[in-house]
Amino acid sequence: MVNKQTQGQNGPGTGLKRDLSTGQLTMIAMGCAIGTGLFLGSGLAISLAGPAVLISYAVGAFIVLLLMGCLAEMTVAHPLTGSFGFIAEKYISPMAGFLVRYSYWIANVLAVGVEVSAIAIYMNYWFPDVPGIVWILLFGAVLIYVNATSVNTFATFEYWFSMIKISAIVIFILLGAYVLFGSSAGSEMGPETLVNDGGFIPFGWWGVWVAIFISLFSFLGTELIAVTAGEAKDPDVAVPKALKATVFRLSTFYVVTLAIMLMIVPWHSAGVDKSPFVKVMEILNIPGASGIMNFIVLTAALSAMNSQLYSSTRMMYSLSQAKFAPSIFGKVSKRGVPLSALAVSAVGIILAAAVSALFPGTSYAFMMGISMFGAIFTWLMVFISHLYFRKAWEKSGGRKLPVKMMGFPFLTILGAVLLVALMLSTWVTDFKILLQFGVPWLIFLSIAYYFINKSKSANPDSTVGHVTKNIK
Repeated sequence: MVNKQTQGQNGPGTGLKRDLSTGQLTMIAMGCAIGTGLFLGSGLAISLAGPAVLISYAVGAFIVLLLMGCLAEMTVAHPLTGSFGFIAEKYISPMAGFLVRYSYWIANVLAVGVEVSAIAIYMNYWFPDVPGIVWILLFGAVLIYVNATSVNTFATFEYWFSMIKISAIVIFILLGAYVLFGSSAGSEMGPETLVNDGGFIPFGWWGVWVAIFISLFSFLGTELIAVTAGEAKDPDVAVPKALKATVFRLSTFYVVTLAIMLMIVPWHSAGVDKSPFVKVMEILNIPGASGIMNFIVLTAALSAMNSQLYSSTRMMYSLSQAKFAPSIFGKVSKRGVPLSALAVSAVGIILAAAVSALFPGTSYAFMMGISMFGAIFTWLMVFISHLYFRKAWEKSGGRKLPVKMMGFPFLTILGAVLLVALMLSTWVTDFKILLQFGVPWLIFLSIAYYFINKSKSANPDSTVGHVTKNIK
């Protein structure tokens, strides 16, 4: 089956090129996901759940595993830029596609702000007297330049950013294991620290549940493979392979790394004043190691910010292609980069600079809270879309796909229910900003869609009906 949107979005007339390999897809997703959620946000999660944060991250990984199963199947069927926005539009309704695309776009725009806020915290380690806004604007400008060149330049930077992070995590695991189980292990370190100071679950199961929310922020970015599918060389092979590799590696890295960290650093000292990874190195008294680790977590934030800037740019491009955003955002440069979409997607950097200047002590948690609504809403819509997709695909006699979500429809429904429960729970936590921002955002989008759709009805030539046509 040949889908016309593939031709429309990725053909000669648009400039997007299929240049990304399986390895690059995996590294891009890993780069986006292994960011401040692990290196800085984990401290916040630990302070809420204690050592039981390991359960929180395991549950978060399970939800993401279900998500990736649904997403892999649908993305292989429709390997397009911003695929899950198109899928929601095609299989649920045009309004659903509109809400998903814009919500995911704002999630990544704000996530860029989260990462760049963390960069200011990391740079404070070396330059405590320099205002964070300086670093936000400086690094923001550098990464805008990287994204403005070409997709291959972006992918190359992201590949090496991710290699640095992954290598650092592996070294951290090996070093931590040696310290814990080697002859140099201190009496105050080891598995017993997981049950000291109030036990394994010091704040009860509610603390574990709330920390799942933060763990999901850590996994934000795995779905980026679906966004990049429109620029993948061989989507049938690359997309499912990259998704499986990403989920497995992230789950292993997060759980093992946090377990080692908790056996070295007392969990009650966790926070967001600096990365727990840096605290580990300070406790171990390894000369220069804390500075090196701070450089690595800085690289992690830059990598995640780089990926999120890319994904928000491509989603705005997808919105323009679907006639849900001005046509200027769908135009690309000679190198295949939608520069106008990049420019409007960089507003998260400006917002982060403003928040950092006004609320320097709480900017990270605040930016995380507002960015997560769009992400979780998008994930929820992926599960709902899959319920519609599978039935419609089988009914229409679509080709046999190389990957298929297991346990349909029960596991798809379970994933959706868990996300809804998590979103509602935030109302009685410090993350109530998620719903305070999210509900008005959806109302605003719904009103905007009404007027846009009304305008399209008055001008039939501007409709996007062509994007849902298929040729068998």
